[in-house]
Amino acid sequence: MIAIIRRELVNVFRSKTSFAMQVGLGLIFALLVVLRWPTEGQVDLANTTATEVFRIFGYGLLIVLVLMAPAFPATSVVREKNKGTLALLFNSMIPPWRIYLGKLIGVCGFLFLLLILSLPAAAACMSMGGISFYSEFLPLYGVLGLLSVHYAVLGLWISCRATSADSSLKTTYFVILTTAVVSLVPYLLLQGSDSIVTQLAWWLRSLSPIPAVMEILGDGDVGNQGINTTEGALGAAGRFMLVAGVTTLALICDTLARFNHRLFDKPRSQELMADDMDGRSQIVRRMFFVVDPQRRKSGILPFFNPVLIKEFRTRKFGRSHWLLRIISLCAITSMILAFMASQSSENWGPEIIGGIMVLLQAGLIVLFTPSLAAGLISGEIESGGWQLLQMTPMSAWRIVLGKLLSVIWTMAIVLSATLPGYLVLAWIVPEKSSQIYQVLICLLWASFFSVFVSAAISSLFRKTAPATVTAYAVLSSMYVITLFVWLFRGKPFGHRVVENVLSINPIAAAMQVIETPGFETFDLVRSNWVIMGVGCMASLVLLIVQTYRLTQPR
Repeated sequence: MIAIIRRELVNVFRSKTSFAMQVGLGLIFALLVVLRWPTEGQVDLANTTATEVFRIFGYGLLIVLVLMAPAFPATSVVREKNKGTLALLFNSMIPPWRIYLGKLIGVCGFLFLLLILSLPAAAACMSMGGISFYSEFLPLYGVLGLLSVHYAVLGLWISCRATSADSSLKTTYFVILTTAVVSLVPYLLLQGSDSIVTQLAWWLRSLSPIPAVMEILGDGDVGNQGINTTEGALGAAGRFMLVAGVTTLALICDTLARFNHRLFDKPRSQELMADDMDGRSQIVRRMFFVVDPQRRKSGILPFFNPVLIKEFRTRKFGRSHWLLRIISLCAITSMILAFMASQSSENWGPEIIGGIMVLLQAGLIVLFTPSLAAGLISGEIESGGWQLLQMTPMSAWRIVLGKLLSVIWTMAIVLSATLPGYLVLAWIVPEKSSQIYQVLICLLWASFFSVFVSAAISSLFRKTAPATVTAYAVLSSMYVITLFVWLFRGKPFGHRVVENVLSINPIAAAMQVIETPGFETFDLVRSNWVIMGVGCMASLVLLIVQTYRLTQPR
């Protein structure tokens, strides 16, 4: 087991990504403390400076773990399974549970190293006074340490079931971002009542580490809107540790039960096409399927872009039946939110409901766009399909256009399914109609920018996994980290600094247009639209140039 741990750690530490993460994290936290260190040899009696730095420090660590933790465990098992080295390990004298434990310790060791690198900055905050070791420092690192183990176990659990490193990484990011952010929405809308549904939503949000960290850092509850919520005897941090601990143990047990030669068992379907069935079976299937996934597709018509059709037919979520499922889910969610908006408009107000709708659409953009666009070019290079594209008479522009349209069309369908919520809001408050149009323009800019940036990042990598991680990190930094700067408006960031940072975030611009509380004092729309336009053009030019370079013979 020691050899496996050493091997896992060496593989991680040899990665350029891990080296950049270690150096960047250490420099950022050191610079943060140096900038806020007292210059006159005197410490603030109210200890406000140390508290402000420690809050930014804690949220920064949380963001780093959420964005970077899935990168290594999500590909650890599936990559060895596809290479054949995992089968050799199973045929050795090492028991499977020791192999799994070695991989888990190796991945957790790197994540713990990131936490250890932050200890000098945390100690500097404590030396300025005002930070309690037992009520703030120790609980924060306890929650983040458990979060690291939880994400490592989750990544290995998904990696055991995935068929490729790309799909494993995308699924892990989707699950982590869903449990960290989307799990907060039900309780955010239902809080204030004592129904069973509210209690279930109360426990569902315990999957997210955000309320626990906010409670430890003294920021109270997330989105309580003045409603007095009771966390119980455990508190938000205690409930998160309980739920995360139980979930982690369950995932470990389930992974160990499967972590053997059963990983290589691939059940195969009969692959019976609907066109080969008898006439009665075909009629029955047409009655029950809007789009039959087992029906053969027709040929590509001459006036269609063949790359566009190829992307839809080879991508799982590009198939028509999967698109219909996603559209139905988004439409149902939007209608539920619209119903809650009509029922709660007097208590919440259209500004808060509009802000929640914007955040939900932003979540869809952040979750889906990198998973669809980050592998447009890098996935072809990694799989060897790029050489086949080079043999076709298609130009670089036509290849880029076909791939971009496949993602843009998918995102347009998904986001269009969420529009009923805005229609209901415009019907409830007619004077908000012009503002809703501007909100939709901001979200449209966010969608185009996310697609172009993710595709441009894809053209710079030869493997899908690092391209996906980079795309998620870039978009999450723009849409999430800038909102954390807004959270610290006034202390320590001034109004001008916050406005300049938020100007790059189209989600913040949309919330300013809808007059969400806390955003109405900023002027973001014009500057954001200019930045989005320039960013889209720069990303598109980079994508075309890089694609043209890759299509040239070597």
